[in-house]
Amino acid sequence: MTTFGYFLSCEEHGPRELVRQAKLAEQAGFESLWISDHYHPWLDEQGQSPFVWSVIGAVAEATSLPITTAVTCPLVRVHPAVIAQAAATSAVLSEGRFRLGVGTGEALNEHIIDTRWPPASERLEMLEEAVGLMRELWTGRLVTHRGEHYKVDTARIYTLPDTPPPVYISGFGPKAVELAGRIGDGYICTGPSAELVEKFHSSGGQGKPVQGGLKVCYDEDVDRARKTVHRLWPTQGIKGEASQILPLPRHFEQLAEMVSVEDATAGSPCGPDPEEHVRAIRQYVDAGFDELHINQIGPNQEAFFEFYAREVLPRLR
Repeated sequence: MTTFGYFLSCEEHGPRELVRQAKLAEQAGFESLWISDHYHPWLDEQGQSPFVWSVIGAVAEATSLPITTAVTCPLVRVHPAVIAQAAATSAVLSEGRFRLGVGTGEALNEHIIDTRWPPASERLEMLEEAVGLMRELWTGRLVTHRGEHYKVDTARIYTLPDTPPPVYISGFGPKAVELAGRIGDGYICTGPSAELVEKFHSSGGQGKPVQGGLKVCYDEDVDRARKTVHRLWPTQGIKGEASQILPLPRHFEQLAEMVSVEDATAGSPCGPDPEEHVRAIRQYVDAGFDELHINQIGPNQEAFFEFYAREVLPRLR
């Protein structure tokens, strides 16, 4: 049976507000949390981007919900040995409720250290090596690693959870999904694709959890909700590989000028009709997702949680 969580957006909200939303989500009956991991927001209009590991520590203390990063890139900006320590500490703080979601990242966040942005095929190789290295460090042994992409010299993580955090791998293309099935403890996808879920299962992921994410906009006024989505997340209407290779929010703003309201909102239910929200969510349920994390776009957070607690979650359960 699919469970339903809340997706905390670090691109839109500051750290204290994210902690507040996490508490509201638990009170409303959501069963888990996603949290994005960015250095830059997609657009200046979104306006925020706090350091995710600080927020996770606060959320772990403020709620009793499982927390997954959606997703962390352990390849360029932060070395996987450092991510391994951060994830281990997060797992200890959350008493085993932390799941490390990882992916191959975007230049938007990773280019900041002034290094080359590897092509997608190379980033997949890096991700596989990074995951193996992190799991080796989570054994608590002294690790020296001389790999193709990473080097570690006599490193040991001392603060460890009783059980290493599971690693969920994000993927949208066949090679990434195959990697997720082969080495991941779970799979992350932001579209209701039964085909990708089946690819994950057939690549070694049978019996492993599949997590999804959906952005919605609750508002009593449908047109106002649609305008909010178009203002804050027109990037949902940008197709192709641009999201992986553009380095700055202003570049996304330039592309977003060509995105219509219809394209921006095509995948996001907007307004106060609970059946519209339920229909969008059921697409993920029918596609075989085990967990779905729902994000409210914009500032109308309290009304969203009341609406979902009263009108949407009961229909789904």
